[in-house]
Parts: sequence; structure tokens; C-alpha cells
Amino acid sequence: MTLSFAAPADNAIDLNVISQDDLGNWLENQPAATKAWVLANGFSGRIGEALVVPDTEGQPRLALAGYGSTAARARGRFALAAAATKLPSGDYRITSGLPDDQAEVEALGWLLSGYRFDRYKSATPMRAHLVAPDGIDVAKVEAIANGEALTRTLINTPASDMGPPDLEKAARELAGAHGASINVIVGDELLKENLPMIHTVGRAANRAPRLIDIRWGGSGPTLTLVGKGVCFDTGGLNIKPGSSMGLMKKDMGGAAAVLGLAHMIMAAKANVQLRVLIPAVENSISDNAYRPQDILTSRKGLTVEINNTDAEGRLVLADALALADEEKPDQIISMATLTGAARVAVGPDLAPYFSDDANFVTALEASAAKVSDPVWRMPFHTPYESMIEPDIADLDNAPKGGFAGCITAALFLRRFVTDSNYAHFDIYGWQPSAAPARAKGGVGQGTRALLDAIDRILTP
Repeated sequence: MTLSFAAPADNAIDLNVISQDDLGNWLENQPAATKAWVLANGFSGRIGEALVVPDTEGQPRLALAGYGSTAARARGRFALAAAATKLPSGDYRITSGLPDDQAEVEALGWLLSGYRFDRYKSATPMRAHLVAPDGIDVAKVEAIANGEALTRTLINTPASDMGPPDLEKAARELAGAHGASINVIVGDELLKENLPMIHTVGRAANRAPRLIDIRWGGSGPTLTLVGKGVCFDTGGLNIKPGSSMGLMKKDMGGAAAVLGLAHMIMAAKANVQLRVLIPAVENSISDNAYRPQDILTSRKGLTVEINNTDAEGRLVLADALALADEEKPDQIISMATLTGAARVAVGPDLAPYFSDDANFVTALEASAAKVSDPVWRMPFHTPYESMIEPDIADLDNAPKGGFAGCITAALFLRRFVTDSNYAHFDIYGWQPSAAPARAKGGVGQGTRALLDAIDRILTP
């Protein structure tokens, strides 16, 4: 689906965005009939309230959208979107009440409210359409909305229709839409190209493992995005219980996120040389599945002892990160639904990230606040390196003890990047319950903040 603003039109309905604190002043400047109608309908300006004020013929004359209080807005995001979904059919033009510095974020929230995942069941489309507010970058906001829609759809699609070949198809369509090049290494060719851990994790599945490699842009700083593309994770021979396997269609959420971000970057025609690497696999069970206590040799030459086949994401990412690092790009960023420990630490709404680069941190944190895409910095705590070093190999893919699981996973990945600036995002990729602009289901995290910060990250 395509998310876009309504075309400007003379018959667009004027929309007044009204906070609880400003309602009284607004009413004092309205005709008596309008004031009476608003009061009779109990409109108070709370977040999520919407009201149409009719003219003498019963047609919409103007509309009101509650914007809540400062404290209420601090408890959530996309306050305008909460009202937008309750407005009747029509095109709406914001005429008052929306702060200029929030216009872009709130307009984006309105667009995202129109997202529907309707591949398998019809869904009622959003009825209220927004004319883009004055002063916003329309093309950019629409690119962000559609990049986010791509991420959501890829995550929401079940593994029956989103295996490694399907993820490759989506990547090819994205590359084709933007004139990017794409190369895909499949099956046993992974061994010939020295990508052994991607092959090992995915070899037990009927749908062959692969590495997807997209390139775009001929000038500017170099940026490589690496996304975990585990299209379904049974846990391998360390099989997950059913309760833990239920959401494993989203274990390719990192791949979905970087493809969505890549769309945003390419649609915005950012001055960057972009590379996207996605190891796409299924972690399945068969007679040739890899086993606990196996020792794998990575692309980088580091050996890895397998102490849990359910810690597979870091294995496929490791080979992709080593490949990325060989070109020494200005920045490598990995995104993955990697550990349950990250969810325990910060819950589903925050995107934990790891970086030792002060410029990266400063730029990202400022952008995250600006675009309402919350992130939380976690430490690359070097003293924990000993926890990922077993007796008989260079690295342990699943340290015992249960402490600092997201940190040890990040430290594991960092071992495979030695010549480039590196940041890692351990995202959840799922909205557990519906919220303004975010339907229950797959969701992007950290990508809008990265897009906003990218110039400052790459050209400090």
C-alpha cells in the first residue's frame, strides 16, 4: 500500500488542533452556536477526541482534534493520530493549534494511521485524509511513512509467505524501484564465497539460505546496513517451546527494518553510498542441522563454540559484518531482533542500541527526541568480554549464567568489526497492542531517528 497526503482542495474541512489548556480561549473567539455545539458534545481537548461542527445545512463546517495536555503528550506519541482515526470521511486541512515544530511528526503519525495489513483479510481503510501542513517536507514524510509500511508488512507476513526467497524478492523489488544493484549468494555458493556460518544456520531448511547484497549511490560517505533475516526461528535442535515460537515470524525484523530505512534513504536521495547486507535463513530442524557443541569457523577466521542453536542470529550476522568490514565503510549499523534480554531490560517500546562513538550517540539521541522514535543506549561493556570466550574456541555463541544477555550478544558482534565505526540495534520489531499511528503487529524502531541523524553521523 502507498501512504500519501490528500491533494489540496477548496472543499477540505478546516481542522483545529486544540489542547486542553487552550480550549477555553478558542471557544471565547467562536460564534455562540459553535460554542454551544462543542460544549453540548462534551469536547474537552483530551487526546483522542474528535468532533465535527456542522453548518446550518448539516454539512461539516470545521472539525476539532484533541491535543491533550503537555503531561499527557509526554506519556505517548502521535497525539494527533489518536483523533484522526475518529474523524468521518473527508479531506482535512489543519488551520490552527498544531505547533510548527511538531507538524512533521504529527503529519507522519496521521499517515501511519492509514497503514493496513490486508494481505489475508480485507480491512476498512482510514476515512480521514490529511492535506499536508504548510512548511513540512512532503516528499520526505511520505518516504518515511512508506518505508515504515514496508517494514511492517514484511514483519507481519507469516513465514509461509516470507521465507528467504520471499525476502530476496522484496529486496529485489526495492532495489529495482530505486535503481540500486543487487547480488544474492544462495545455498552452497555461500561456502564458496566464504560465508560459512550463514550456510550452517540455514542449511537444514528446505528454502536455501542466502546473502542479499544491495548497493546504491555513487558519491558521499559510505554506510553499510546489516539486518538479521531469520525468517523463522524454531530454535534449531535447542527447540523453542510453543509459547516462545509464536512470534518467530518476526525474527527477520532487523532485515525488515534496514530495508525500510534503505527505502527512506534512497527516496530522500541522501548523499551517501549505501550498502545493505541481509543474511536470510530459516533456523530449522533436520538431520543436517547444526548441533550444540559444534565448533564453527567464521568468515573472519574466528572459531565459535555452539552452546545453544537458538542463538543463531549472531552467527549469521557475524559473517555479514565481517564482509561489510572488509570495505572499511565510514559506518556499519546492524539491526536485529537478537535477544529477549533487551526486551526484559527496556520493554517493547524502546530500541536499545550500542555505540562507543560519541558523535554517533549525540546525533542519534537528538534525532530520536526530535522525531519521536525513542532509543536507549546500552554499553559495550568490555569487561564482559571474558563471558563470551569459552575454553576450546575463540567465542561462545550462548554464554552460561544468564547475565547481561544483550550486552554479551553485542560484544560477540563487535568482534567481527575491526576497521569501521560500528553501532548495533537490538530491536523488538513488534507493537504488542495498538497505539496511535501504530497498529498491533510489526513495527519499525530506530529507523526514523537514524534517517534524521545520518548526515551528522557520517559527516561529524
